[in-house]
Amino acid sequence: MLHESVFRTTDLPVGARFEAWAERMGRTHAPMQLASDHIADYHGHQRVIELGDVVMWSATFDHLVFRRTPKLIRQSDPESYHLSLLLKGEGAADWGRHRAAYRINDFHTNSSSRSYEIVTGPDPVTLVAVELPRSLVAVPGHRADQVIGRRVSGREGVGALLAQFLLQLVADTASYQPSDGPRLGTVATDLVTAVFGHAVDADLRLPPETRDRTLTLHIKTFVRRHLADPDLTPAAIAAAHHVSRSYLYRLFQAEGLTVASYIREQRLTNAHRDLADPRLRDLPIHAVGARWGFPRAAEFTRAFRTAYGHPPSALREQALARNVSSPAASVDASPSRCGPSANDTPSSAPASW
Repeated sequence: MLHESVFRTTDLPVGARFEAWAERMGRTHAPMQLASDHIADYHGHQRVIELGDVVMWSATFDHLVFRRTPKLIRQSDPESYHLSLLLKGEGAADWGRHRAAYRINDFHTNSSSRSYEIVTGPDPVTLVAVELPRSLVAVPGHRADQVIGRRVSGREGVGALLAQFLLQLVADTASYQPSDGPRLGTVATDLVTAVFGHAVDADLRLPPETRDRTLTLHIKTFVRRHLADPDLTPAAIAAAHHVSRSYLYRLFQAEGLTVASYIREQRLTNAHRDLADPRLRDLPIHAVGARWGFPRAAEFTRAFRTAYGHPPSALREQALARNVSSPAASVDASPSRCGPSANDTPSSAPASW
């Protein structure tokens, strides 16, 4: 059997889980700054398989924002390439000059020597990845670096060959001996080299719809990070992402949403979770509302009742009565989609970057 190890955050106390996962991710690829919407109780599972100088790993984990900064690169750079095949969920990456969004069975490519920000969607992500020294990839460095940030398909061509190899290996390692590890690492290296070589010879310019999907994911992450700000408005969001409000409205329209309704839904979902948590029973209801962007108690109560059919006090009373540590099962934790506000009407003005 190949040398491998498994790490689960659920084996640790709740308060230690996110920090341990951040440390694990830093050891797997390179030191990074991590943030998440689930820091309080983070769920992640990783399996690492050693293939000589090459490391392969599979993982499922909650929402994450990965940041590798110039300072972290100066402090520690293993000079490695990273490729991960997305199997479930969604993700996008930002290298400053360009962005890329990833679909199921797409490869994300990265380098420990480049600064970046990677954002996963709100739902858990499942992927299989490979880490290998840059020196092993038989493509000139200046050309191989052109691949970083490009979306490489794992559904066809050499990308499919690499995907099939990784998936087959992660599915069953019992039939291999430890001595097979370096040889399998060589196979992985050759396939990665083929993927890079093919990519630098192809025009993989992202189509406009992919660019829009990437931007929408980044905007949604921005919204979730700033829910506590009562001044989180379409105008503020558009300004933060250097787009016009009309362009912002069209991005959300493509998903059947309005900007204001998405903000309200996210705020109410988080407030619902806090009200149903007995650990926060000493936090006044109006403070819960303010915590998620409802500075006025009456406004919070009205919005909550509209979404859930009962006031926030009813949810808290039910949760405390049942003494549960998760939202009450008999009360729907997902607010009904609120209609657009008067200030959230799409404009016909042209979009601008």
